[in-house]
Amino acid sequence: MHIDIGDVSLFFDSEGAKLVGDGPHMRERPTLLLLHGGPGFDHSHLKDGHGPLAEHFQLVYYDHRGNGRSGRSTRDRWTLDQWGDDVRAFCDALGIEKPVVLGLSFGGFVVQSYALRHPDHPAKIILSSTAGRMRYDRIFPMFERMGGPEIRKIAEDFWADASAPGVFEPYHEHCFPLYNQTPQDPDLRERSVMNLNVLGHFFGADGEGHRFDFLPRLSQVRCPTLVMSGEIDPVTPVEQSEDIANALPPHLVRFERFAGCGHGAERDDQAAALRTIREFVLE
Repeated sequence: MHIDIGDVSLFFDSEGAKLVGDGPHMRERPTLLLLHGGPGFDHSHLKDGHGPLAEHFQLVYYDHRGNGRSGRSTRDRWTLDQWGDDVRAFCDALGIEKPVVLGLSFGGFVVQSYALRHPDHPAKIILSSTAGRMRYDRIFPMFERMGGPEIRKIAEDFWADASAPGVFEPYHEHCFPLYNQTPQDPDLRERSVMNLNVLGHFFGADGEGHRFDFLPRLSQVRCPTLVMSGEIDPVTPVEQSEDIANALPPHLVRFERFAGCGHGAERDDQAAALRTIREFVLE
């Protein structure tokens, strides 16, 4: 399905009902809006890990502008400000009020932008395996610890300029498997719709991905926030989530670390991760 949010059409999908029968009444369930990682990927990687939550919530997924099956828009609009505004525009277009918004990895960057630009819109936010700013001094040692010096060099080449020829495939082949302890579905990439131009734009040599820093402003967040991190995540090390949790208003933040888990705790310990999300949304 597609929805027009003004200057671009966004692809979206949903699981679970918003209204369910409860005796003589229809009971409303929370809407959990899930924002995918990347950039340049699509929402498909979220479905296997989070789909069981449809038993409790209405789940809504969409592909960011420029990503997946959504309209490409223009490069000047591939920014965190615009992607953050798109969350609000998407909800307005569909009549979604007070959503709980979960962002995984790059999706967490977008959620931080959205929560700061539209602080009264979300009911709650969930920042999963993400960062308030990129810290390569933490990322590269983690890759070396998990894969050795050659893996570190592949990661360094990729993150120096993701738009450079020949850097994505070695990174995808050798570094992506280290993101998690549980082997991932080998068909996931084939069924995903990717636009690597967005990845190269955002994490190119001078891209915004190297420069953004939400940490000084996270004290302005106004809604309850769950921060989730795997303890052996090489690309958004747990210290990144600790920085986010420490920057948020103390009375609004809940920080959960998951032992033995990597990037996206639900990929390595689905039961624990989904239990944590369910408790946070319903509490």
